[in-house]
Amino acid sequence: MSSLPPDPRLDLGRYSHIVVGAGSAGCTLANRLSADPKNSVLLLEAGGSDRYHWVHIPVGYLYCMGNPRTDWGYATEAEAGLNGRRLAYPRGKVMGGCSSINGMIYMRGQAADYDRWRQLGNAGWGWDDVLPLFLKSENHHALSGPFHSQSGELRVEKQRLSWPILDAIREAAEEMGVPPIEDFNRGDNFGSSYFEVTQKAGFRFNAVRAFLAPIRHRKNLRILTQAQAERIRIEEGRATGLDLRLDGRPARAHGEIVLAAGAIGTPQLLQLSGIGPAELLRRHGIDVLLDRPTVGENLQDHLQIRTAFRIEGARTLNEWQATLWGKAQIGLQYALKRSGPMAMAPSQLGIFMKSDPRFETANIEFHVQPLSLDRFGQPLDAFPAITVSVCNLRPESRGSVRITSPDPFAPPAIAPNYLSTDGDREVASASIRAARRLMATRRLERHRPQEFKPGVHLQSDEDLARAAGDIATTIFHPVGTARMGADPDAVVDPQLRLRGIAGLRVADCSIMPTIVSGNTHAPAVMIAEKAAEMILADR
Repeated sequence: MSSLPPDPRLDLGRYSHIVVGAGSAGCTLANRLSADPKNSVLLLEAGGSDRYHWVHIPVGYLYCMGNPRTDWGYATEAEAGLNGRRLAYPRGKVMGGCSSINGMIYMRGQAADYDRWRQLGNAGWGWDDVLPLFLKSENHHALSGPFHSQSGELRVEKQRLSWPILDAIREAAEEMGVPPIEDFNRGDNFGSSYFEVTQKAGFRFNAVRAFLAPIRHRKNLRILTQAQAERIRIEEGRATGLDLRLDGRPARAHGEIVLAAGAIGTPQLLQLSGIGPAELLRRHGIDVLLDRPTVGENLQDHLQIRTAFRIEGARTLNEWQATLWGKAQIGLQYALKRSGPMAMAPSQLGIFMKSDPRFETANIEFHVQPLSLDRFGQPLDAFPAITVSVCNLRPESRGSVRITSPDPFAPPAIAPNYLSTDGDREVASASIRAARRLMATRRLERHRPQEFKPGVHLQSDEDLARAAGDIATTIFHPVGTARMGADPDAVVDPQLRLRGIAGLRVADCSIMPTIVSGNTHAPAVMIAEKAAEMILADR
């Protein structure tokens, strides 16, 4: 009687929890789950260490996005709404995930976003339910009380810079009826303010610094980098472990799974494991373990329309960095004071307003920057100018993430389907008009703003919507591809358990039924906080 050949995979052992993805959510989960010494936690990251200087210098996002050391290097499919363009689609492939390469803006969204989740049947996910979870992780530089905390791990500070032209634009917004406010994180964002950021003393404060660095000594936590998940192992309807590549070698781990691989990585891994639309899986030769057509669907993202204006009578970064002396000043300012342009997040001033009075809450957000360029990574323009970017906070368009091969290393097809509805095109044209009204205020007359993107010759709604397709770009907020809901078509239930498979949860931005009105790093941490509470309560 012959024996079976030995399993060629390295056996990493059994854990109470295997967390896939060491990004914003994964680092938070690893911290909270390993706090109980009775648990054993394995945290897996497909990328490498975050010990790279451009991760920690705030302006380093310019050198991390598109860099294979830190970024998956994805791109969207050709988008009809963008007039056939494909967009680079950065996703963090490094410890800290997107918190190591993102814009560092700390933004929770609006209370109405979460109350809508609750109204859709997701009990326990309303604003009053999730606010304490935001507070649990926050370490605010100045505020405490009902809306802020100074006792959490995630440091939130003001940006260390000053631009008079941005002060003028904030006053111009007030002339339009948009008041200056001091805090975007109280539940109603209508107003203008300077973005607060996840930084400490002029350095990026990513999820690794916040949640892993203080607890690396825990003996019940194991962290592996260069660990690419290939397939979830499912036996008799239960997730029992994971097949992966560890430094290129085949390996296996056993335990209950928490997916925190993000709105692209999570549906990709589910589909590779036989969980997803049956037709898609069969097309790629994958055995269908659970026909779930909604896995990878419902993709939502914020599309940013980058209008730009020449100005006079105020300094911008364009001319500051145009000379060797200017660049030397920038470097010295950061070296000596950890301030100035090298400490900048991609956006400094935010303005939330309504594109139309029919909206109950602010539905568009401006990111105003004292610079202009064709796209990030390209040289700045040679003349003084500002960028007045504006995005639709609650787009109607829905897209998808679908595998293109059974090979886990093959990039998935990412199709956000931008500007695919009449409503989104209407908001796009209204957004450009709002930017023009802002720049035409009396407060800005002395700066003589001259629009050069998209161009004053474009006036009709149709022309403006098409122009939006020519100049808009993502601000990297994909969500929704493993939708949470009480309905049987939802991928996960309100406890984040995958419907139809035991021992498997999802805890990242893919679970959002609808996108939040702002940046997604803080919500990702909040989702992980809530997931950890539910997992620990179940155990």
